[in-house]
Amino acid sequence: MSIKITETVLRDAHQSLLATRMRTRDMLEVVEQLDQIGYFSLEMWGGATFDSCIRYLNEDPWQRLRDLKKKMDNTYAQMLLRGQNLVGYRHYSDDVVEKFVTKSYENGIDIFRVFDAVNDIRNMEFSIKVAKGLGAHVQGTVCYTISPVHTVEKYVELAKQLDELECDSLCIKDMAGLLSPNEATQIIRAMKKEVSIPISLHCHCTSGMAPMSYMAACYAGVDILDTALSPLAWGTSQPPTEAVVAALQGTLYDTGLDPGAFEEAVRYFKDLKEKYRGILDPISEQIDTNVLIYQIPGGMLSNLVSQLKEQNALDKYMAVLEEMPKVRKELGYPPLVTPTSQIVGTQAVLNVLMGERYKVIPKEVKDYVRGLYGRSPVPISPEIIGKIIEDEEPINCRPADLLKPEYEKKKKEAEEMGIAKSEEDILTYILYPAIAPKFLKGEMEEEALAVAAPAPAVPKECAILTHFKVEVDDEVYEINIEPLGAGVSISGASNKKPGVETVKGGISSSMQGMVLSLKVKVEDAVKEGDTIAIIEAMKMENAIHAPHSGIVKEIFVAEGDTVAPGDVIMSIE
Repeated sequence: MSIKITETVLRDAHQSLLATRMRTRDMLEVVEQLDQIGYFSLEMWGGATFDSCIRYLNEDPWQRLRDLKKKMDNTYAQMLLRGQNLVGYRHYSDDVVEKFVTKSYENGIDIFRVFDAVNDIRNMEFSIKVAKGLGAHVQGTVCYTISPVHTVEKYVELAKQLDELECDSLCIKDMAGLLSPNEATQIIRAMKKEVSIPISLHCHCTSGMAPMSYMAACYAGVDILDTALSPLAWGTSQPPTEAVVAALQGTLYDTGLDPGAFEEAVRYFKDLKEKYRGILDPISEQIDTNVLIYQIPGGMLSNLVSQLKEQNALDKYMAVLEEMPKVRKELGYPPLVTPTSQIVGTQAVLNVLMGERYKVIPKEVKDYVRGLYGRSPVPISPEIIGKIIEDEEPINCRPADLLKPEYEKKKKEAEEMGIAKSEEDILTYILYPAIAPKFLKGEMEEEALAVAAPAPAVPKECAILTHFKVEVDDEVYEINIEPLGAGVSISGASNKKPGVETVKGGISSSMQGMVLSLKVKVEDAVKEGDTIAIIEAMKMENAIHAPHSGIVKEIFVAEGDTVAPGDVIMSIE
């Protein structure tokens, strides 16, 4: 039985090792070579790539899809779709899901790998139905994890439900590299007895077991394996493509791929890896058997490191790892995959940074406990429910049943802002309302160009500015640097007004993030505990509460501003 290969180097591999920062132009240089190799599919869209394109790279993810697809004549274009969450961090109404899946298909996606973070099939049904109706290949996905309730029997039950939904294939998604060879054998053999559609296995190498689990999976009857070309393999990524192909050559499971076909692409990615070396964190490249304790998936690990660096708290890394399984248990053992990985991970980070567990609770964590992300694998204890949402009653229905159609309403909002040039733009706005407007207006590019603009005049009494040319990703910028303590802050370096650190009644941000919204105005009366602002940090919405009652005297930030820990955002006297 020949094994087919899904190549992840254009999506999950760089999401796992490079925090999803690979640029489209670097993909376009090599995609035609990849298309000639003979892969079953190229995973090249979805997951965190959509977010990273607009948040960090100033790129249109829809244009990336179209440009890549134009160069792919022989290989299926595959994406990772988070069920009712699409590529965002909440559930979207059915009309938005239908529009997004349809546009993804029209722009080039052939295979939709559909999963739900808590394995709630109700959250996958509608996107599967839409994709099937379009004629796409749907790969229903089971998220693998370890807990008292995640058994072989449970995984087989999920596989049968996905088969009944007429999925074309199944995927066992081992996000954290927890799947042992023995478990792989048992699960795949048990599934093969109950379903006849092909089974794909997706593992990360975090624990070091993935290559052994892949071989065991072949013996058990797996049909497709996910791999990554060696420069972006291992660590928190997938097993190396060349090694897997070579290991299976001459066996019953021979992939039929020519080992020599990878040579040119491997050289390309070796060079490209050096280009992105500044983003690559050594932690993400390492084998870490502690993952069997902490159970953190590949993409989450590199992003966790990135998030802690943003908060100037990388020294808290081990403390966060130890906190993670505690939070996961308290939240009902959800598999750690987007968005539940962000939900559990961000809460763990906040528990550590705040010095008090659940002192700060993001909106997404509250929504998860409310049941708005689906049914948790294990019921959450009344004690934790009370701590997070107090006396609210969690829901029991399919979360999307509570959502009113939102596409037309959001379309009107986008049109009023002048950012609705296409249906794709409207969907981008719906998915990321906080950051999409700036991106769609072209202001992200303007900010980048502003770096190269001439510096403002500086008083003579200030220290002399030093002029530099800086090359960033093949682009050269001219910047002026002023030594710290010279008496004048660099334009744009901070949103704080001079001297607000000691302002009377000052309320400061406890984290690095963007001001999503201000809930009060100057002269408003507020009570202790009132929400005064929302900060988007680590992809989650975090409320800033008034520590005391009083009158808002001054606001030092505006919506869209970036704040650092300790930055004073307003004064309440």
